[in-house]
Formats: sequence, structure tokens, C-alpha cells
Amino acid sequence: MELYKEKRQLRKTRFTVTLSVIALFLIGIVSAFSDETNYTTNEEIYATVKKDSVKSVNAFKKVYAVLQSPRCVNCHPSGDIPLQGDDNRLHAMFPKRGTDGKGILAMKCTNCHQTENTTGLKTPPGSPEWHLPSATMKMVFQGRSAHELAKQLVDPKQNGNKDLKALIAHADDSLVKWGWNPGEGRTLPPISHAEFKEAWITWLTTGAYAPIQQGLDGSNLKN
Repeated sequence: MELYKEKRQLRKTRFTVTLSVIALFLIGIVSAFSDETNYTTNEEIYATVKKDSVKSVNAFKKVYAVLQSPRCVNCHPSGDIPLQGDDNRLHAMFPKRGTDGKGILAMKCTNCHQTENTTGLKTPPGSPEWHLPSATMKMVFQGRSAHELAKQLVDPKQNGNKDLKALIAHADDSLVKWGWNPGEGRTLPPISHAEFKEAWITWLTTGAYAPIQQGLDGSNLKN
């Protein structure tokens, strides 16, 4: 009888230990998923705005230098014909923007511009979804002052209805990143993509302040 009780107690002890091990294992799994969730949530720090006008304007100076480089301006012209070359001349074939920014009739951008750069000098560059901004959302960079461009970039009516998160994500758009891999013989933007992205996020998350507009005589104008 005593032997039976001892065996029964031993089975209960083993069962309790087994349950404890299983519980610890499950807790570990839950913790692992919790850590992953927290990591994802922490990514949202990019969308936390802490206003700092000085830091914001200084960051935008770097952003503006990139957006005024040929790699950006050529696809953000003031007219409906894209530009080309480091001298921002009109595209040799005079293609038109079209409603969706991808050309008109049989003259589509992708007829010549494929999903990657063509090998060699003076050959068509390429990237997936090659296009200009649409006719209803032209996003003109050409001729814009730093003040004007900063205001335009954060205006949903002019930027494709992008909020802060969408603007931050846009720095990694394939066509944006193409600017740093434009093909042989083309000048790169003045800073690296990593530096541009850092400045872009800094500008947006410190208030997206626009540099002060200046008059023709160099005097400061009201925002």
C-alpha cells in the first residue's frame, strides 16, 4: 500500500514538473512574439514629431540640395515634358506627361525606359514604374525656392494625399532610390541616399518647417 502511494506521488510530481516546463515554454514563445511586436511598434518612433524649427530647417537644406539635383528635377519639371541630362534640357523626343504621368498615346515612358538601366553611355535609364507625377498632382521641383518646395511637399493637396508616415516611407520608393543608381555617365545627388533619408526624416519629425522666403533684394518675407 505504501509503495502504491509513493508511486502515485511520484507520478503527480512528474506531472507537475512537466506542466511547469510546458508553461515556461509557452511563456517563452509569447515573450518572443511580444518582443517582436514591441520592435515593430518602436518603428513608429519615426512618426513622432518633436518640433525644433532650427534643426528642421537645417535638415531641409540637405533635402533641398538633393531635390534640386538633375536626378530629381528632370522628373519633376514645371512643364509637361520631362528633362534630361545634368543641364536639365528638354527630353530629346519631347514625350508628354499624360494624365497618369506615363506618356500619351503610343509614346509611353516604358517604351524606352525599362525596369533597369540600359548598359552604356547615353542609353535610356530605367527603374520599375518609370513615370512623371500625374497631370493632377504634378509635384513641380523645377524653379521652386526652398520655402515653396517645403510647403508643397507636406501639402496633401499637392503631394498625392500623403500623410507623415507615407512621406517617410516615400524616401525608400524604388524610383527615388534610382537617383543614386542612375546609370553610367550621370551625376549623383550631392549626398548619399542614407544621408538624404536621415535629413528627410529629421525634417519631417521636427516639424517640417519651411525655410524663410526671401525677396528679390534678399530680405526676409513672411511665411
